[in-house]
Amino acid sequence: MAYVANARMYSVNPAARAAWRELFGWLVGETGIALDIVDHAFPLPLSELWSRSDLACAFMCGLPFVRADHSPLPVAAPIPRRAPVRGAPVYATQLIVRSDSRYISLEETFGGRLGYTIEDSHSGYNALRHHLLPYRASHGGTLYRESIGPLYTPRGVVDAILSGDVDVGPLDSYALDLMLRHEPDLADRIRIVASTEAAPIPLLVASPECPADVVAALRAALLRFGEAQAGAALMDRLCLAGFAPVDVAAYRLIASWERDALDAGYDRPA
Repeated sequence: MAYVANARMYSVNPAARAAWRELFGWLVGETGIALDIVDHAFPLPLSELWSRSDLACAFMCGLPFVRADHSPLPVAAPIPRRAPVRGAPVYATQLIVRSDSRYISLEETFGGRLGYTIEDSHSGYNALRHHLLPYRASHGGTLYRESIGPLYTPRGVVDAILSGDVDVGPLDSYALDLMLRHEPDLADRIRIVASTEAAPIPLLVASPECPADVVAALRAALLRFGEAQAGAALMDRLCLAGFAPVDVAAYRLIASWERDALDAGYDRPA
């Protein structure tokens, strides 16, 4: 039987997409498990991908992971080379502006136009809202004159920033690493004005129906990927330090950030 693999969440450009396909190809060779590498590209909803019974290795954001009624099976979590906590499977949200804008600090963007990705995104919605919550409390309410979204993807946020449609927007820090690795000219066009606290990174998951031995074999291979002969070059192209076992309990942090915002009456970032 062939199982499905997908890295859409971090296929942020053609070079990154090709590198993920190579990694999945390596997994096939290491494990003998047949993986059908599907694109499931935007605008197809990720929820359809995550609900597939033949899913064996696909990225899932931590927010829908902790919300799921029938939790997918954790396979492994990536460790970004530039993780906000060195050597840990964590990431943050970078709040970016256009490099030629007048904004130096996040506070200077208040009163402008804020972008967000989609409501079931941690980095593009939940972490953004959590970061803004103390500012909202101290300012007594709404921070921005417009809240613009959904922009759906990190690329959508970058495009909206560069076009001037929004003044500030959230970017998954690992997605940004991959963009800058393969699109170095982007570094001259955007600027980071703030970073959120670190949180558990999107993880590779399998369907609850995926056989335990398949999940175990994929997990074991990913955990030794950094030591594999093919690993070094791919790790560089994927901006990775390796993969780690998934600490499911750590993802409760994401749910707690959501509760904090909703308890304060703060739904949509604004």
